[in-house]
Amino acid sequence: MATRSGAAAGRPYELVVFGASGFTGHFVAEEVARVAAGAELRGPLRWAVAGRNRDKLQGVLDRAAERLGKPELKSEVGIILCDVSDPSSLADMAKQAAVVLNCVGPYRFFGEPVVKACVENGTSCVDISGEPQFLEGMYLKYNDKAAEKGVYVVGSSGFDSIPADMGVLYTRDNLKGTLTAVESFLTVKSGPEGYSIHDGTWKSAIHGLADQDNLRKLRKQIGHKPLPIIGAKLKRRGLVFYSQEFKEYSIPFMGSDVSVVKRTQRYLHTDLQETPVQYAAYATVGGIASVIKLMFAGLLFFLLVKFSFGRNLLTKYPELFSCGRFTKKGPTQKQIDGSSFTMTFFGEGYCEGQDPQEGKPNVKICTQVKGPDAGYVATAIAMVQAGVALLKDESSLPKQGGVYTPGAAFSKTKLIDRLNKHGIEFSVISKSEA
Repeated sequence: MATRSGAAAGRPYELVVFGASGFTGHFVAEEVARVAAGAELRGPLRWAVAGRNRDKLQGVLDRAAERLGKPELKSEVGIILCDVSDPSSLADMAKQAAVVLNCVGPYRFFGEPVVKACVENGTSCVDISGEPQFLEGMYLKYNDKAAEKGVYVVGSSGFDSIPADMGVLYTRDNLKGTLTAVESFLTVKSGPEGYSIHDGTWKSAIHGLADQDNLRKLRKQIGHKPLPIIGAKLKRRGLVFYSQEFKEYSIPFMGSDVSVVKRTQRYLHTDLQETPVQYAAYATVGGIASVIKLMFAGLLFFLLVKFSFGRNLLTKYPELFSCGRFTKKGPTQKQIDGSSFTMTFFGEGYCEGQDPQEGKPNVKICTQVKGPDAGYVATAIAMVQAGVALLKDESSLPKQGGVYTPGAAFSKTKLIDRLNKHGIEFSVISKSEA
């Protein structure tokens, strides 16, 4: 089995950012440039940007050079031309890299050719998909082949779902005893300029919700048995509820966090014999006016997404149907600079020496993951640090290659320390014994 450092040594680049000229890709490329310029890697980082258009890729490097005050970026960073619809160009890119950071979505349409090229050519890859069907489909199709090749395919390594997945592990590691259940609450703050999200995310949501039946079929095919429930069963909250902890209304979080955390917990339970943690994810939405607006938009979305003409309307007019939250242009730099997120975790479990199968939970813990703008800045930081962990924390990765969630791949690495140093901060807020 080839080792990562072995693969990196024989290849021109350690990291390649594929789709660097896309909306999210240019943030990722800039973040790689920032990390490469820092001292913590103990030596230069060999990296390149990849995509279809040389001028656009050069433009991304020029912008990063200007923003970071590093004119040498323009000549030091490689440029690889390749196209997601041309498999031989993807293979050529994969052969030049130890790790590919794949920023080309929606992944349900464009993700698999990149995974295939990477696995076949002994290259690890990281994506920032929040699409469970893509993530679980890649597990079904490529897990065995990736294990055979000794490469790591790590999905959902952006804001979906590194804060949630690593946050649950951080909570577990800081509880004295056995953690059995966690609820997370996401709060997103925007500055005076407001906020919008690029419509690429909107398109992924449209297709994901339209395709729920196929996700169920896929899970049947994978055929996992339900995870055992250890400790008191975690009660599910309603579709809309008033959260006493935050003094505002909350709803279940619609992203991929729950499915990703569940896959991590399954891996930790079946492969490492650890106690599986029950998990539920919520997002705070504010006062009653916000709830009414959200419910109206949500109802319309669910009605339209069932029909192809409805999906066409949603795709064509993202701003109208999302009450201005999603736009074709995405957020401005000012909006991004003014935005931040906090994810708060409430965990419960059983103190050391007590059997979690008996009695009520008797220890509690509250932890937090905080960071800058979730959609683009935190996503770029998380993705790049996942790539760095694959390169630098090699001895702490799972012994076998495969298709992994972030928590499964990185539970024993220094990823949380790395994120803390780069502005995604994990902290314990309180612990108590009931």
